[in-house]
Amino acid sequence: MHAGCCHVDQDHLRLTVQTHDPLAQLVRSQEIRLESGGRWRMLPSAKRDALCALYAFMRLVDDVSDSVGSLSDKQRGLARWRAALDAAVAGDVSGHPILPAFADTINRFHIPPRYFHDLISGAEMDLTVSNYATFERLREYCYRVAGTVGLTCLHVFGYDDPHAPDLAEKLGIAFQLTNILRDVPKDYEMGRIYLPQEDLEKFGVRPEELARGPLTPAVRDLFAFEAGRAWSFYREGAKLIPDVHSDARAALWALARIYSGLLLRIEARGYDVFSERVRLSTPEKTGILLRARFGWYSQHNVIEERDRDRRRPGGTVLGRRAG
Repeated sequence: MHAGCCHVDQDHLRLTVQTHDPLAQLVRSQEIRLESGGRWRMLPSAKRDALCALYAFMRLVDDVSDSVGSLSDKQRGLARWRAALDAAVAGDVSGHPILPAFADTINRFHIPPRYFHDLISGAEMDLTVSNYATFERLREYCYRVAGTVGLTCLHVFGYDDPHAPDLAEKLGIAFQLTNILRDVPKDYEMGRIYLPQEDLEKFGVRPEELARGPLTPAVRDLFAFEAGRAWSFYREGAKLIPDVHSDARAALWALARIYSGLLLRIEARGYDVFSERVRLSTPEKTGILLRARFGWYSQHNVIEERDRDRRRPGGTVLGRRAG
């Protein structure tokens, strides 16, 4: 399962339970290492701790669908997490050490439990669905595994505009579409093709061409089409940044800038996702975090810089010439 707003892919989680205080349990007395920790350090401690609690639950659900084991074992594992979710919401947090902090976060930030049920449904789709006929079907999956993450994070960030949840969902989907494009060959090796079959047929691309390339003109056109779709979600979702509470805007901008930077990097490489995994360097991510921390960013639309960079040869995700 791919990542969403809280960046649950490629991170590492280690839990050593030592206390029973709900939020301190995950952050102060347990050991958690998050690759995305830098961007969350810009948040107030209560919101930072809450995101760690959400991350822990999402990571453990994600691990079930991606673990080695039979289909029935994985389905039972996800069913247990669904039951544990319901029990935690009802006040019984004895099912797992992360549940006290998780339940406290749900209650404190008024997060609808249905988002987590939908997230688990997305993990269940990864067990039985290996391809998607249409984008509408893929969008349902993206909502479940990433749009829901955006919505839960939104409640932690804080918002007042009633349109904010729709924007959060779209931003989460933008992140997910970026991950899907970046991980095309990796997902193929796992027996999954997330790019819609209707799109492959439209551009005359055979499924086996998604394994390791080569990057034919047809494949490049397909990837450019998928990137364009992702940018349309970024354009809408980025409108969320000024709508979240002021103490969360910098962190959200940094997250959106890093993810959109990955998509920009894919474009800059001519859509070659086969030769190596696309990523931003540590200096690039550090530069983005510094801009966010010192307020050197537009709160309105990260896409403005993307469009400017595309028009200027040598542009980078930091808005400056390389070299």
